[in-house]
Amino acid sequence: MVEKIWNLFLKYKEAVLYLVFGGFTTLINIVAYALCKHVIGIDTIPANAIAWILSVAFAYVTNKIFVFESKTSGMGALIKECLSFVWCRLATGFMDMAIMYVTVDVLHWSDMVMKILSNILVIVLNFVFSKLFIFAKKTEKA
Repeated sequence: MVEKIWNLFLKYKEAVLYLVFGGFTTLINIVAYALCKHVIGIDTIPANAIAWILSVAFAYVTNKIFVFESKTSGMGALIKECLSFVWCRLATGFMDMAIMYVTVDVLHWSDMVMKILSNILVIVLNFVFSKLFIFAKKTEKA
């Protein structure tokens, strides 16, 4: 039984680890937002921006090392990879900002409910971007 579970984990390791670290990234994002907005009293968009910065930094390190096991060689490759990651996260970050602005600041819906719902969409899109563009496995040229 343990061997079957281990084999399943190995088969779906990337997706499982992405969900685990994506969950931690989402937790960091939501907690940082809540602290900035509800404890410190920062407005929605700046609070969301601070939460985004913290969660993207955490996500890059964990995705690179644990999820996609990226082995970049050289400073140039590392910078390119990191910038690609940040650019893709900016796309979903702007989407998150738009969702939060429209639903919270304009429509006055619950900020915490919308933060959670927005994060679900962000997680899915970020996985696709990371898998297809940022940490895509390079094939060896013959």
